Amino acid sequence: MQGLLLIDKPEGKTSYQVVATIKKLTHQKRVGHTGTLDPMATGVLPVFLGRATSLSSFLLEADKSYTATFRLGITTDTADITGKILTETQVNVTEGQVIAVLNSFLGKISQVPPMYSAIKRNGVPLYKLARNGETVEIEPRQVEIKKIEAISPFENNEITVNIICSKGTYIRSLCRDIGEKLGCGATLSYLKRTATSGFGIEQCVSLQKLNEENIFSFIISEETAVEHLKSVHITEKQARRFVNGGRLDLERLKFIPKNNGEALRIKYGERFLGIGTVNLESGQLEIKCLTDLLTEENNG
Repeated sequence: MQGLLLIDKPEGKTSYQVVATIKKLTHQKRVGHTGTLDPMATGVLPVFLGRATSLSSFLLEADKSYTATFRLGITTDTADITGKILTETQVNVTEGQVIAVLNSFLGKISQVPPMYSAIKRNGVPLYKLARNGETVEIEPRQVEIKKIEAISPFENNEITVNIICSKGTYIRSLCRDIGEKLGCGATLSYLKRTATSGFGIEQCVSLQKLNEENIFSFIISEETAVEHLKSVHITEKQARRFVNGGRLDLERLKFIPKNNGEALRIKYGERFLGIGTVNLESGQLEIKCLTDLLTEENNG
């Protein structure tokens, strides 16, 4: 049994706890999510089951959309409302000033991830170091804010925004930096991921709604996660070779690739076998991952 579940993650649960719940309901050991959400955050969390987990990396690269609320005048050690308050400052800014600062973060920016994050230092997540009172210097990273638009009036020191951003963007860090630029500090009080990898919140099912009887009706084909990739149809002989680890000759595929390293969906009839990558130097299509081993029964 394999496929993709689109979960609307509830507030208060870690992404790991969501995966644990799905493992229990499906009795499937191989389950993995794509793109961690903080416990306070809700929204789109794609979860792969079975052999489909090999596709996770393709979703991690995608842009993400969020709805977030920034609370001005407060800073916390976690950069969100669940943390310990570090400072409280009088807020003396106008809505126009807030909008102007929001717009100043559009485009490619340098961002320092929060100390309370899953980024690892010498194999240890930063949040574990932070809980032990340790601090380390965190290297800034380049991210891109493609859209940041206010969707509520600036009232009671809060403003709600819609954001579209590149992979690796921390909305908590964005909120923190906006607060610093406004001179009053800010912390994240609400966060919902509304879209990722072409999947929107309207396609997701609430975790609380799932049980052992109905969960399988919500599992969709894992191929939907990579439908943006071009497909190549191969013969039965080529399919057998591919699933057994063999490379395929590009000329025999009658396919002209555009780029070295291009990822392609490999199809045998209606069956989605996995992802292959183009190697122009060798003239071959190499295996990136397999989702179907061409066994007699295939529940993917």
